[in-house]
Amino acid sequence: MAEYRTIGGKEFRDMLAASCNWLKKSADDINNLNVFPVPDGDTGTNMSMTYKSGTEEALAVDSDNIYLVAKAMAHGALLGARGNSGVILSQFWNGFAKSLENKEYMNSCDYADALTVASAKAYSGIANPVEGTMLTVMRDAASGAQKAAEEMSDSYQDIIKVAATAVDYARDSVSNTPNLLKVLREAGVVDSGGQGIYTILEAILLFLRGEEDIMQYRKSRVIASTAPSGSIISLEKTLSKEDEDPFGYCTEFLVRGEDMDVDKIRKKLEKKGESLIVVGDETTVRIHIHTLNPGEILEYACSLGTMHNIGIHNMDEQSQRFEAKKKDDILQNVNIAVIAVCAGKGLNEVFTSLGAVKVIEGGQTMNPSTKDFIDAINKIQSQNIIILPNNKNIIMAAEQVKSLTDKNIFVVPTRTIPQGIAALLAFDYNAQVEENTKLMTEATKNVKTVEITRASRSTNINGLDIKKKQAIGLIDGNLLAVSDNASGVMADVLNQINIDDYEVATLYYGEDITAEQSEITAEEIRAAHNNIEVEVIFGGQPHYDYIVAVE
Repeated sequence: MAEYRTIGGKEFRDMLAASCNWLKKSADDINNLNVFPVPDGDTGTNMSMTYKSGTEEALAVDSDNIYLVAKAMAHGALLGARGNSGVILSQFWNGFAKSLENKEYMNSCDYADALTVASAKAYSGIANPVEGTMLTVMRDAASGAQKAAEEMSDSYQDIIKVAATAVDYARDSVSNTPNLLKVLREAGVVDSGGQGIYTILEAILLFLRGEEDIMQYRKSRVIASTAPSGSIISLEKTLSKEDEDPFGYCTEFLVRGEDMDVDKIRKKLEKKGESLIVVGDETTVRIHIHTLNPGEILEYACSLGTMHNIGIHNMDEQSQRFEAKKKDDILQNVNIAVIAVCAGKGLNEVFTSLGAVKVIEGGQTMNPSTKDFIDAINKIQSQNIIILPNNKNIIMAAEQVKSLTDKNIFVVPTRTIPQGIAALLAFDYNAQVEENTKLMTEATKNVKTVEITRASRSTNINGLDIKKKQAIGLIDGNLLAVSDNASGVMADVLNQINIDDYEVATLYYGEDITAEQSEITAEEIRAAHNNIEVEVIFGGQPHYDYIVAVE
């Protein structure tokens, strides 16, 4: 008969210590998955410090009773919980420990049950749980473990097989998180907290397999997303700083008291901010919330008992630091760098947000030189660079760069701003530079460009009698309409391209156009063509009232 394996308190302590070190080694990799604009500390660091706090308390338990060790782990994690991910992780261990109550040892079925109860406990602490996060990964891993436990016989290897199945399910769940959460899909990353849970479960499996020596020289690998490649950011809103909501203050602390009601506290605070987590018991409650008024939260907490480990962080400042660091990291670490040319603060932000590593100021009346390109290239570490000229008069200067640098330079001959944006949206982070160049070039064929500007002089062209300062309209660079006002020209050119055959028109309004004027123009288009989705984005470009991408 096969030997029946169980895990006691002593081995469980060793397992926690090993998994704590494994998680710590991966903390930076997990941190790098954080998605702006969620500047809530660093997920990897928060999970690692929370885990360390729990492990230290567990290691102090001199008993082979697994419940006592798990209970200490949960208590220590609660006291040391940091950030959203840390608080959720502490609740995971709280549920894990409760499942082992009255047990001295843990077998394969106990482990599966513990993961299930741990997942449920983690969900219960969140006011508005979101799928595509570490909660989802916990639940999926527990589901896999339960399925494996039901299929196993009582043998020595059972707990290893259950742990292996949990890891397999966690891996698939992490890779699927971008399919469940739009912000992950847009940023092109998997959920950082989910990666952290996978890392912990992986460490447990490695320990159970006796691979502690291997764990000293390796670390967990970041899981790739199964989501299809797409844009890096949604352009549903104007990319204007004035439109962004303030992040407020990440406020977290521990409250010690008597007869505290966790559900009542959660209900009291649920309308006071975002990302609310309230967990604990009658004597110890951990609170985490994003709020614009931390004083109000602390005042209420004082009525509950004594406060400990108070942390208040200005997330707006964190956001600014995060963006600065992110831009620097991109400059240094990307495999393929994209350089774009454009004029206008808004357009600069659009290209940067879509993944351009460097934006060179230029366009009509101010074409950048070959030296401008070389200077930009020298600031980028990547050996593979794609240039988007976005203007027919800049393509030749960009082509000259190839003979002036040892780096691999590829020019996608974009002749307009909309073509450049379409090309960048087609960029595939999983493809090689040659394939990306083809994809991006092909994407430029799927967009039409409409430009509305003012005539700099009187002339006659294409049968149009044009007077100085009249509004004129161009379609893919060809001057085809004239009117005394921009609205008249816009209506004319959109009719000429059969706008009703298209789906989306994106208006980038220039530096001389107000937001109110752009909205009036957009409403006129919607009224005349009610089947077209019209988006308005601040471009800030000089000379052109509107640049319109029609797709």
